[in-house]
Formats: sequence, structure tokens, C-alpha cells
Amino acid sequence: MSKQTIPLVVEDISPFARALARQIDDGKERPSHLSVMNMISRAAGFRNFQHLRAAHMAGGRLANPHAAETIDHQLVERSLNRFDSAGRLRQWPSRRKIQDLCLWAFWAALPARTLMSEREINARLREMHTFNDPAILRRTLFSLGMMTRNPDGSDYCRKEQAPPPEARELISLLEARRRAKAA
Repeated sequence: MSKQTIPLVVEDISPFARALARQIDDGKERPSHLSVMNMISRAAGFRNFQHLRAAHMAGGRLANPHAAETIDHQLVERSLNRFDSAGRLRQWPSRRKIQDLCLWAFWAALPARTLMSEREINARLREMHTFNDPAILRRTLFSLGMMTRNPDGSDYCRKEQAPPPEARELISLLEARRRAKAA
């Protein structure tokens, strides 16, 4: 008859190990809490408790790669407050970090791999802000490396890259705001 595997699921190994250590009493010196956690971990096929914990943390990161990213939610909130209910930038922010984050929303709204003239890019940018200065947006997008252009200022194109975590959060919040306004 083959041996049946019975999984052991414990919410937190630390109290489990403490309880197990209290139960181990064979007249010798009782093993410490850490020794018992290492014993349990080795019994599960790991080198020690740190190996078990590292494997568990890596599994969580692989299951949800964006969960390990830290997002400055306060910066996202400050940037989001610069946009109106339709998702248009109301005024050019004075703080550089907020400017840069707001520009990612413009970058995301531009078509990928599409050459546009200066007139076309200005028309698209005008739709996304209310202070009527597409030149500052276009120039800053270019200077931050979010767009490319020919030396003569023609043929603008969005540069494909991965936005930072705060930018992804802001872009998704603005998309939700635009969808809610459209509905």
C-alpha cells in the first residue's frame, strides 16, 4: 500500500513552533523556538527557516509581481487632484515630481508607434488639458525621454517604455475617472 501525503497547513509557523517546543520534553535541555522552526523547515525539505521563508516570499512575488512594488500614494493623490472630472490636467503643476507623474498620463494617451506632426501632437495634447499650453507638455515629454522627434521638430513618436508604479496607478485612476464621466 502506498503512503498517502497529508499536507500540513499552518497560518503562522511561529506559534506552531512554540507550542511544539513546549511539548518536546524528553528530560534533556529543551530546544529553542528557533531550533524547532528549523527542525520543521528541514523536515519540509528546506535548509532552515530562513530558506522556507525566502521561498514563500518569492512565490508570493512571482504570483503577483506588482505587489512587491512600493507606491507613493500621496504623490499619486496630489497628481490626481490636478486633473478635472473628465481626466484633463487643469494647470501645470509647480512641483517637478508632480509634473513628471502627470506627464505619464499624457504619454499613455498618445498612440503607440505612430508618427505625428507637431500640429497633430498639439491637437491631441489640447484635448487632455485645460490651460492651453501644448508646447510645454510636448517639450517636457521630449526632454524626459517619453517621446522622440526629428531634429527639425517634425515626426513626434511616443517612446515605448514601462511607466513607474506611481504612473501606472495614476493612469488607471484617470481611466476609471474618464469611463465614469462617459457613462
